Amino acid sequence: MTYGSESRPLLRHAVAAIAGVVAAGVLVASPAVAHTGLSTHGVFDGLTHPLTGGDHLLAMVAVGVLAALTPDRRIAWLTPAGFLAGMVVGGVAGIVEVAAPFNELAIAVSLVALGALIVIRSDGRGLWLPVVAAVIGTLHGYAHGAELPNGTAALGYVAGFVTSTALLHLGGVGIGLQLRKASALRVAAGTLVSGVGVLLLVSP
Repeated sequence: MTYGSESRPLLRHAVAAIAGVVAAGVLVASPAVAHTGLSTHGVFDGLTHPLTGGDHLLAMVAVGVLAALTPDRRIAWLTPAGFLAGMVVGGVAGIVEVAAPFNELAIAVSLVALGALIVIRSDGRGLWLPVVAAVIGTLHGYAHGAELPNGTAALGYVAGFVTSTALLHLGGVGIGLQLRKASALRVAAGTLVSGVGVLLLVSP
């Protein structure tokens, strides 16, 4: 094997990482990342709410990607389940107004972590991955619950965003199955997710 052939995968991964960073910059610069001032009055609003913020959408899809990348089928099922369970707990905490002043910062950090896990393609063996997913789900669930005004249909809203999140996980699984065969695209996808997290951290 020649030096040139050995360096090609590294070059492809470097180009993929750069493409992911550029895409992250474009996404953060667009209004798609913001989702304030939206209607939150019931099931339909709960269904659509996770789709209105790029940070939440990326996290939910990334969890599905990680589930598809792990070789352990049990962990593959428990990872999105952990996120959903954590999100319900976080949603309730947000609705009852539990104080969490650094939640948005923690959400940005969670994106960095999820993207890094996609890039390195951790084998996901052991229960640590579902536990991490549950913690991240709690952060995102809190953000959803905290945006629910008093007197609205909380149960329907929570049911809506849990259903939407499960569908996003499923979509992420489909993407992850394809990324298992394309390491450069996996690096680009992971860098995109982490890049958005980093840019949100440094944004004013």
